[in-house]
Formats: sequence, C-alpha cells, structure tokens
Amino acid sequence: MTIGSFETVDLRSDTVTRPGPGMRAAMAAAEVGDDLFGEDPTVRALEDRLAGLFGFSGALFTPSGVMANQIALQLLVGPGEELVCDAEAHVLAHEEASPARYGGIQTRTVTAERGVLTATLLAGVIRRGNPYTLGTRAVEVEQTHTRAGGTVHPLDTLRAVRELTSGAGLAVHMDGARIWNAMAATGTSAREYGRTADSLSVCLSKGLGAPVGSVLLLSAERLPRARKLRHGLGGGMRQSGILAAAGLYALDHHVERIAEDHANAALLAAGLRDVGFTVRPPETNIVLIEVPGADEVVARAAQEGVLVTAPGPETVRLVTHLDVGRQACRRALGVLAAVKTDVVTGSRDTAAAGRSHVAEESEVAA
Repeated sequence: MTIGSFETVDLRSDTVTRPGPGMRAAMAAAEVGDDLFGEDPTVRALEDRLAGLFGFSGALFTPSGVMANQIALQLLVGPGEELVCDAEAHVLAHEEASPARYGGIQTRTVTAERGVLTATLLAGVIRRGNPYTLGTRAVEVEQTHTRAGGTVHPLDTLRAVRELTSGAGLAVHMDGARIWNAMAATGTSAREYGRTADSLSVCLSKGLGAPVGSVLLLSAERLPRARKLRHGLGGGMRQSGILAAAGLYALDHHVERIAEDHANAALLAAGLRDVGFTVRPPETNIVLIEVPGADEVVARAAQEGVLVTAPGPETVRLVTHLDVGRQACRRALGVLAAVKTDVVTGSRDTAAAGRSHVAEESEVAA
C-alpha cells in the first residue's frame, strides 16, 4: 500500500499483516471438510498440533481471539459468578462487555503494575463466598499484556498465581494472544506456559501473521460444551481448513522470526528516545510513546505514510510485525522525528510565545 509517493509503513498493529505467497499456496491446497460436523482434517491437524505443543488434551479453532476468550470464560465462570482480572485486561477493554453481556459474569478488577497480576495482589481480592456473598470462580491473565505495552508475565509469577488459585479451588484462563512474543522474549516453552492455566487462547493472526483465527486450548472434557458455545456465538464454520492451513504454515515458518520484531521495536524505542520522545522500554513488539497531542501526531505521521495509533490522548502506539522490516522502521523514525519537531516542539514554542506576549501586555497594563 502507498500514500502519495510513499510506501506505507503500517505500525498500527501486528494484525495488519498479509499472507505471502507460501501461506496463500498452503491455503489453496488445504484439504477440507465440514468443521461443524468435525470433519475438516486441516482444522483437526491444527488443533491437535497446538494441543500437543502446549500440553492440553483438547483444542478448538475459532474465528477470533475475542470468541476464544469468551468461550473460555463461560466454561470457567457461571452466570452471576465472579472473574478477577487486571483493570486494563483485553477481555474488558476490547471485548465489548462480553463477559457480562453473553456470560452474565461479574468482573472484579485489580490495578496491576505493567498489567502483571501477581499472587500477592490476587490474595488480597479473591473472595471465598458463602450462601450470602459472591465468591470468585476464576482469574484471567494476559500474555503479553496489550494495553501495558506488550509486557510479559514472568513464568515464576504465573506459577505462583497457579499455586494460589489451585489452593483456593479457582480456575485460571490465560489470554495468550501474543504468547508467541512472550516465548520469544523469555525462551519459555509452550508446555511450561500451558501448565499454568486451565484454558489458554492463542492467536494466529498477530505475531504469526495468519489472516484469521485463534485456538482455544482446554481439557477434552470441556470440548463438547466449548463447541456448543462457539456455535451459539456464531463461530461454527464449515470448510475452515483453508484458514487453519494458514495457521499451520505460520507455525512452520513464522515462530522463529518473531525475535526480529522485538529487535525492530528496540530500534524504534532507542531512536525515538534519541529525538526526545518519552518512550516506555518495550519488552516485546509494542512501543508506547508518551506525548501530548497524540491524535495530532498520529494524523501528521499518516500524511507521510506512517500509520500508528493513539490509545490515549497522550499515548502513541507502534507495533512491529513481519510486514515491517528494519528499513521501514528507520523511515518511520525519520517521519516521527520530523513530526515531533513540527507538532510537539512547535506547540510548546507557540505556547511559550503566547505566555510571553501575555506577560508583556500585563506589564504595559500595569
């Protein structure tokens, strides 16, 4: 995609990637069947592969991570029961109040530093419940944490949470939309992460670059109800092996290269700091800039063919992915440096000049 004479650098999200020739060929050649009848062999292959990789006995291919998360929460928490999660969790901030709307689930939130829920934090909010009060049924953690800037829950932290919840008879769901990034950043295996949760959603269309899909990992005993919930939410698919084939291709070709995205994010962060931006150090592939007038920065960068987002009035977000290489990141740096000089610094100079003018008028009036 181009804007004017510029090749667009799209850093809005790692969901904007497009399948390359190899992935498209795999999709075109996929053997398919009716998945609603459980007859699509490529879907079964994807589900079996991910279940084995993360150490679960069951898996369910879904059209989206939102659907995978909401199925998991309804499996673990009944209507009128309580889920504990971070206040900025994706399941709350980006999923259209679905826990309450579709599951009748009450949520109780914890404000966690960098979005990382710890056993110490949870110990202070988990409620036992009795015939007259509501008790907590499950805890949700996010790996990596989107709104905190791609932060990683350390394995020891997840193990401590698992120990706490197991002792209290609670379940754990992990929203692992970017768990591939956590694995690349820490070297932690899929199986080790899998041991820390009762259910785990993994996304194929973010770091792995597939066009569509997530997989919910869970126990085989929960799979029949999970399939029924998927159908009720409109996620029952037919010859979806065409989509599953993209996921299988991504597992074969795109996992190892995720470290490149992290290196590009570090490059962006360092360069942005060098030109005077306040940047949160990235742990994975998400770079957050703290800057006044974020919407204006986004708009001016877009005019130069660099697409970023503003999740807050003073926050700009950049996300690296397989469709943005080192050269494109350098061009983005040049554009954002110019935008800072023109918009951010210019605004400060204008404000300072205005204050000086007001002071002069006051002196004349005095």
